[in-house]
Amino acid sequence: MKEINYKDMTFNPFNLIGGEWMLVTAGNEQTGCNTMTASWGHLGCLWGSNDPTAIIFLRPSRYTKTFVDREGYFTLCVMDKSFKKQMAYLGSVSGRDEDKIEKAGLTPVYADHSVYFEQAKLVLICKKLYQSELQESGFLYQETIDKNYAQRDYHTMYVGKIEKVLVRDDEYLKV
Repeated sequence: MKEINYKDMTFNPFNLIGGEWMLVTAGNEQTGCNTMTASWGHLGCLWGSNDPTAIIFLRPSRYTKTFVDREGYFTLCVMDKSFKKQMAYLGSVSGRDEDKIEKAGLTPVYADHSVYFEQAKLVLICKKLYQSELQESGFLYQETIDKNYAQRDYHTMYVGKIEKVLVRDDEYLKV
């Protein structure tokens, strides 16, 4: 993996998040880590200096939320298409019940106050800046609640400053 400047990246964020999916991961070497597949999120700039940011959303029931809440950093890892089966598995099995990272064949790398996976093709290392639970009163359309929150298990939103971008090859770099 090599570090690059976020300004040198080129990709479609809608495809990256909604199409390729990501792994949201947090933890540390002493107490362990957990990961989950995510296909919801945002990438952009926020707050004054237009620092690059990532916004993720985690339901209260997700074990990964415990790790993201506890740690000051989280990572977003994009994997090759050859990992689609593992990505589906990581999004459907809880790390409370088994070592799903090992079963998926992933190798954690602990660095830069965070954890990511050796097999990732793109890693965004994010310092947590803000978190807040989504509130029912903030939704403008009842159908959004009915479709996404039948159990009223609203996501917590996390805003992270992207402090480092790592790539395995030049797939996401401007030519």
